[in-house]
This record gives sequence, structure tokens and C-alpha cells, in this order.
Amino acid sequence: MFVSKRGATLAMVALVALALLGAKWGFPDRHMPYELVRLTRGDIEATVSAIGTLKPRHQVEVGARVSGQIDRLHVKAGDWVEKGQLLVEIDPRIPQATVNAGRAQLANLQAQLMEAQARFELTGQQQARQRQMHRDGATRLEDVQTAMAEHRMAAARIEQLKAQIEQTRSTLTGDEAQLDYTRIYAPMAGTVVSVNAEEGQTLNATYQTPALLRIADLSTMTVWAEVSEADVVKVKAGMPVYFSTLGGDGRRWPGRVRQVLPAPAEPEGQSAGTALAPSTSKVILYTVLFDVDNADGALMAQMTAQVSFVVAAAKDALLVPLRSLGGPADRPGYYQVRVLNAAGEVEPREVQLGVRNRLSAQVLVGLGEGERLIAGETAENERPARFQW
Repeated sequence: MFVSKRGATLAMVALVALALLGAKWGFPDRHMPYELVRLTRGDIEATVSAIGTLKPRHQVEVGARVSGQIDRLHVKAGDWVEKGQLLVEIDPRIPQATVNAGRAQLANLQAQLMEAQARFELTGQQQARQRQMHRDGATRLEDVQTAMAEHRMAAARIEQLKAQIEQTRSTLTGDEAQLDYTRIYAPMAGTVVSVNAEEGQTLNATYQTPALLRIADLSTMTVWAEVSEADVVKVKAGMPVYFSTLGGDGRRWPGRVRQVLPAPAEPEGQSAGTALAPSTSKVILYTVLFDVDNADGALMAQMTAQVSFVVAAAKDALLVPLRSLGGPADRPGYYQVRVLNAAGEVEPREVQLGVRNRLSAQVLVGLGEGERLIAGETAENERPARFQW
């Protein structure tokens, strides 16, 4: 049968149009296609997330132990200080006057002791003469007894003065310590992170120690992480952990858990030992501590840390999406999956899983790299077919 070129062209256009209409309106698909996932290798971690606060590992609050006016304040916030460096000078005049009075009283008592010792020697000599004279019959017994009594009183006076001297020395030692407290020195080397006093300020240390400044060693920071009671059982001492800060540009700081505090922190406004009413109860949070090196000074006190405790991890593991897993198998630790084999047939398998997170799991047994796992089935096209054969 002869067909012209024009007719062939028209027939081809008709077939294309028919194909386009079929694509638009849909022809019935007699096979339900699968959503496939090809197994690959990668790294996986199972973590516990928490929010923490950065604090210096070593810090001390420096206070004043004497009352008085601040004469000199030698440091400001941000200064580096060495241990033993002079920080603050408080007006020393009143403590100095007390020390001077105590020293004068001690000198007076020591002079009295010398006098008493001289009198003790004299009364001893008098007692010896009276006894000799009594043996010779040249004096009365009453005079001998008087000499003996005076000698004993001289000895008692010496003991009394020695006790007074010891008491005065003790008081003087305390007064000298109070005088020394007017000059405050750094108890450790570190950075002055805060100053709460000014020159000319009057301090009252009668009832409590005024806090003047805080010194911290910022070379090592401690993260105080708050972990919920549901997750804290997974966190152990020595466990690897890392964190990032809000302004850290994605940088991670690694560390290891140093301590899990055995009791939760008291809620604000809640005194220790007082139970919360059920209507006001909150999530119980436990504090976990770990240290991190801060040699470059990138971390600052009171920064917020986004913490991840690494419960388990695997490198170069065969990974499977959790959404492709079926229910648990009969064997403990195994799950059911479906694999599309090379022949295009659906093959059920049982796989053993290792490390798991919220999205994926490590396959230990049951699957190989590159196999196609059925993650789901696409829904059958429900539109009515315009054209059918």
C-alpha cells in the first residue's frame, strides 16, 4: 500500500499527540513501582543532645576581710594577674593603730615580767637569809614565814605576767593579720573576669565578706550541660562528647565526660528538700560536666553550648534508612526488610542492626553494599484513563 510523505507526516503527528494525551490523562499501569534505596557506606553516630553553659574550670572570688575604704584598686576587668600580685589596698590606719597599741602593751608586760623576775630573785635571797638567821636563833619564825610567802607571791606574779603576755601576743597576732588583710593579693594566676568595687568605696566586712572581684583561669573551660532524666542514664563518665557555640561558625570542640552530678539542680525559687506540687512540676534535668581546652581563647564564660554526647559511633558502616525497615523479626535484634534482587524480584530478608540514630541504622548482618532496598511503594495512579485499548 502506497503512503505519501504528507500522509506519513500526519500519522506521526497523530501518534505524538496521542502519546502526549496519554501522558496527561494516564494509561492504566498494571505494575506498582517501588521506591528503592541503594545501600552505601558512611559514618553514623547515636547521640544525646543537651544545652550547656561554659564556665572556667578554676575560678575564685576575691573578697575583703576587713572594713574600711578602698585606697587603691590595682586591676581592672580583663587584666592578667600572677599569683601573689597586689590587687587592692584598703585604708590601714585603724588596723595599724590597733597593732601599735598591742605592741606597746606587750612591751609593757615584758617590762613588768623583768621586774617581777628581779623581785623573785630578791625575795629568794631574803628567804634564804631568814632561814639561816632562824637556825642561828637571830630572828623570829614569823619573819621566816613572811619571807617565804613573799617569795611565793613573786613566783605567782611571774606566772600571771607570762599568761598576760601570751594573751596579748595572741591578740596582737590577730590584729597583725587584720592589718595584712588591708592588702589583698591574688590567690591564683588568671584573668580578672569581673570587678565589683571602686576606689573610694567603703567596705563593711562585719557580717559578710564583700566580694571585690573574680579571677578565673580561662585556659580550661568546663561545660555544665543539662540532660533530661530520660537521657541521663545513657551518659557515662569518660564518654566522648562535642559541642558548638551559637557564634562558633560550625566549629566543634571535643571533650570527654568528667562527671555526672548525682542530684538535679534545684529549680529557681525552690529550696532544697522541698517537693514541688504536681501542678508546678517541671522536667528534671541533671548536670553533666566535661572540660575543654581553650588555649586560643575562643571560648568565653557564660557562652551557650549545644552539646552532643556520643553514645555509640561507627566509621565506614553500611547504612540503611529507618523508613525502609519493617517490623522486628523473630530473632532478637533483627528486623525485616525487602530487597529487589538482580532478577527484579522482591526478596524478604532479616537484618541485624548496630548503631542507630533518628534517620539511619548500621547494618551488621543481612545486606551487602550496593543492594537495592525497597523503602516503599508508589501509590497507583487513581485518575480515570481517557484512552483505553
